[in-house]
Amino acid sequence: MIKVENICNSWGEFSLRNISLDIKENEYFIILGPTGAGKTLLLEIIAGLHFPKEGKVIIDKNDVTFLNPEKRGLGFVYQDFSLFPHLNVKKNIEYGLKLRKVPEDEREKKISDLTDLLKIKHLLQRDTNTLSGGEKQKVALARALAINPKIILMDEPFSALDENTKSKLITDMKELHKSGGITFVHVTHSQEEAILLADRIGIMMNGTIVQVGTPDDIFYKPMTKEIARFVKIENIWEGKVTDKKEEELFIDVNGKQIVALSDHFKVGDGVRLIIRPEDILIGKGSTSARNEFKGKVTSIVKHGFYHIVRVDCGFQVEVAVTKQSIENMGIKEGKEINIFFKATAIQVIKR
Repeated sequence: MIKVENICNSWGEFSLRNISLDIKENEYFIILGPTGAGKTLLLEIIAGLHFPKEGKVIIDKNDVTFLNPEKRGLGFVYQDFSLFPHLNVKKNIEYGLKLRKVPEDEREKKISDLTDLLKIKHLLQRDTNTLSGGEKQKVALARALAINPKIILMDEPFSALDENTKSKLITDMKELHKSGGITFVHVTHSQEEAILLADRIGIMMNGTIVQVGTPDDIFYKPMTKEIARFVKIENIWEGKVTDKKEEELFIDVNGKQIVALSDHFKVGDGVRLIIRPEDILIGKGSTSARNEFKGKVTSIVKHGFYHIVRVDCGFQVEVAVTKQSIENMGIKEGKEINIFFKATAIQVIKR
């Protein structure tokens, strides 16, 4: 559906470098990365608001690299809504239809269908400056959808919304995507949005795409230490492969032996082990997990509805634990505990 091939461009000291993506038809694709990674600039190149110095943008097998935005058949939803303040809700939604000289009866049907879908029919005669943030975003989305685009580009569409409004809109977006026929490309720095909405995610850092995969690939199998840190994994341990039996690796980490699964490494290789804190268990007795270590709790830090328990096992471990579990097990600083994790939960990458 959308192919981005070796895109390069520069704005002063910042550059997009050798970006290639293949976004499938009807896919919900999220470009995720920290602020300043170049996400919006890439989206604007896809939209035709900037032309690349090198590379191509191909949509539906057509080279559109140097086509103007209005000729690409795209809808664009900005983070600041960008509604026309002098037009009411209905006139905002039908703006693109009028430009295309769509007959009035067709315009009315399209507006009726869209406002039913997005549950904003009651807002049609309202001035846009009287709307809430969530209402404005729905109107902006309806305006983008009105011209029947095959592709919707969205730049941080929920960033200005409170958490409750954002949660409701994410639910609406999931339903809209399920209805089919539209490819979404959504730029965000929010990992929650990526997990809840994406079919696939492209991680962007420092002007380039560093990993593409499903949410499970990205959040459980990051390819680099930097990506692991970005997706909030602090359990990154450096070690050396000391033995291998078929796919089982035996890895020395600070004198402790950890068992992981991978067929990409051999004895003597330096590796990094990555594991999410929620994939580590705290307990009193043995389990079926291949890895079990005794350690001492060094700190407990509250993170919203769960806590991060830091444990010194000869290497530093972070475990995600519920408040109830901490109380039930009497976990506190200085307490000795056992931790467990499966070999299959560990991502092994080259050091």
